Amino acid sequence: MTPTSQIKSVAQTSTSASLDWEGASDTDPAVPQRVLVVDDSRMQRRLLATNLKKWGYEVIEASSGAEGLELCRKENVSLILSDWMMPEMTGPEFCRAFRKLGRDNYGYFILLTSKGSSEEVAEGLNSGADDFLTKPIGSGELRARLRAGERVLQMQAALVEKNEAVNTALQRIETLYDALNHDLSEARHLQQSLVRETDITIPEGRVGLNLTPSGHVGGDLVGKFRVNAHQIGLFSLDVSGHGVTSALMTARLAGYLSGLTPSQNMALRRLKTGEFTARDPAETVSALNELLLRELETEHYFTIAMSIVDLRSGMMRTVQAGHPHPILQRQGHPPIQLGEGGMPVGLIQDAPFTSFETQLFPGDRLVLYSDGITEAEDPNGQMLEEEGLAAYLDSTRALESPELLEDLLSTLRTYTRSDEFDDDVSALVFDYEGPVT
Repeated sequence: MTPTSQIKSVAQTSTSASLDWEGASDTDPAVPQRVLVVDDSRMQRRLLATNLKKWGYEVIEASSGAEGLELCRKENVSLILSDWMMPEMTGPEFCRAFRKLGRDNYGYFILLTSKGSSEEVAEGLNSGADDFLTKPIGSGELRARLRAGERVLQMQAALVEKNEAVNTALQRIETLYDALNHDLSEARHLQQSLVRETDITIPEGRVGLNLTPSGHVGGDLVGKFRVNAHQIGLFSLDVSGHGVTSALMTARLAGYLSGLTPSQNMALRRLKTGEFTARDPAETVSALNELLLRELETEHYFTIAMSIVDLRSGMMRTVQAGHPHPILQRQGHPPIQLGEGGMPVGLIQDAPFTSFETQLFPGDRLVLYSDGITEAEDPNGQMLEEEGLAAYLDSTRALESPELLEDLLSTLRTYTRSDEFDDDVSALVFDYEGPVT
């Protein structure tokens, strides 16, 4: 790094103050340890060395550029005074060779010359010199130029120290990032385990599930739980935001809708006989809304579509709370959007939630999904939207639920032209085959 123009400006300013410095103390602090004087004239070297030692510098001498270059390889030299005109190797040639040494610390190089034209000055600076002095050299001007060089070296040393501190901090950050990245990868596996099975076959039909977070972890969840021998619950939910806090909220909600612990499932109610029955879905969502506002104390909210299906009669009762419309596919008919929207959960106290009924017939398909699918954008910013999803589902009606979900992800990647999604993607597909006879 050779801040030539800045150094020249500093040196010119310093020259005007050289008379004041001439009377300064010989024990001024922060002087470099060594100054290398390179000149083929022994007398000139002695004159320079006398003044430098008087000012507190440690001086080493060289009679040629080659000798000076060898000393620079061995010694810690921070300031160099070199004559321009020398046999075999000129001052500019010496300077160019010095710059190629690849030293860790910067060396401030001053050329001493009787030349004074602008072309010659440019040649010296282009060779890598930081400054120049015209002979005969006044001691005041020499000392001022050395002080200017010291300031540059001090700034360079401070910069190196700060760079080392930054590099140390970056290394620590990288270590922390690696640890965090490992933890997030583990968290992703744990979140994926919330959907323990992705292809569930029951006597009355088949359920396919997919959960694909946009990052390490996300806020989507799809699930199925058994109510009793003839009822199942199906749900798709989406917690606001992304990342760790959304994922933690999702995990908490998964516990409230788990089929593994029916006694803690808020969608179920225990009868006096000890058996469980389903609460009305709207009642369940109202209870979750109250819980979220009263106990969880979070800024997050979530949307959900939940259905309780009676597998004997095919009657399905559903609540839609701010979530995308459930889609009903009936053989021989275009997809139908169910529900009227509703409010998200966790925003307003005593928010109204309403359930509605839908009759399922053998061969019907129910699709619950998150808005990460309908809001997926192509490179031009065009969203897939609900119409695009409906058209896709209509064209893939013959696919079984697991194959459909796999093909849907592939189609979304093709549509967005990216392997990573901007939002979490999740979907549940239930194919109802009718009651067991």
